[in-house]
Amino acid sequence: MKNSTLISRILSSIFFKRASDGAARYARNTRSLYDLIREAIDKSGGLSGANFTAFREQLGVVTRLLKAYASGEYRQLPWKTLLRVIAVLIYFVSPIDILPDFLPIVGLTDDIALMFWLFNGIKEDIEKFREWEYTATNPRQESSRPVETIKIG
Repeated sequence: MKNSTLISRILSSIFFKRASDGAARYARNTRSLYDLIREAIDKSGGLSGANFTAFREQLGVVTRLLKAYASGEYRQLPWKTLLRVIAVLIYFVSPIDILPDFLPIVGLTDDIALMFWLFNGIKEDIEKFREWEYTATNPRQESSRPVETIKIG
């Protein structure tokens, strides 16, 4: 099965529709959003191997983005993108979906494919967040700026 076919099946499934319907509630409830983030991080912790390094790194950025949004520190994320991220995470953490997670090996295929679809679809928003995050954690220090000298007379 092609990846695009799998993504189409996921996006049109009742499981993703339920996740999408619940996304706005999570976006408006900080506690629920933090719980969802924790569940996604916990689930990804069980994924091991070199192939999952990029996945875990991207998931880390997305969860930091959601935490910054939930705390009110970062609000430059479009509402539509926020809902898409939350819907995908709801789907990701749900054990019952198109390919139930309890099925050995193939059970996570749909979850991971959908997450990569998300990462690719919100690249620009992720980059904007990373720039903001870098600036927020590395503010310019006044003492490191060059001092201008003004000659008088």
